[in-house]
Amino acid sequence: MAEHPHAALVRKGYEAFTRGDMDTLRGLMTADCTHHVPGSHPLSGDFKGLDATIDMYGRLYEETGGTLRVEVESVLVDGRGHAVAVHRFSGERPDKRRIDEKGCIVFRIVGDKISDLDECVEDIDRANEFWA
Repeated sequence: MAEHPHAALVRKGYEAFTRGDMDTLRGLMTADCTHHVPGSHPLSGDFKGLDATIDMYGRLYEETGGTLRVEVESVLVDGRGHAVAVHRFSGERPDKRRIDEKGCIVFRIVGDKISDLDECVEDIDRANEFWA
């Protein structure tokens, strides 16, 4: 059985993100997309619009000196424009702070593009400490 198109779209986005291929990511998202990052750290909040979202992704790599890794564990879809991706992410900050935990993103898909990303983390306190 073929993978659902929304799951394939999400996987393609993760693959592009992992390669640092922001041009491909731009093509997968709507111009007015929003990425919601939980927590109370400098990289948390609502990143509205494609440029703000892509810029935030660049900052994730900058803040971790390129050590950020994300591996998709599963993608679930409802067939009505929602997908949930469970992943493991890890990284290291220049001051040797490290993180390695599960997270997920709830995607809203309109047509064939991602319009909203709502991120969840396994331990919000650990995430706040890591990104502070």
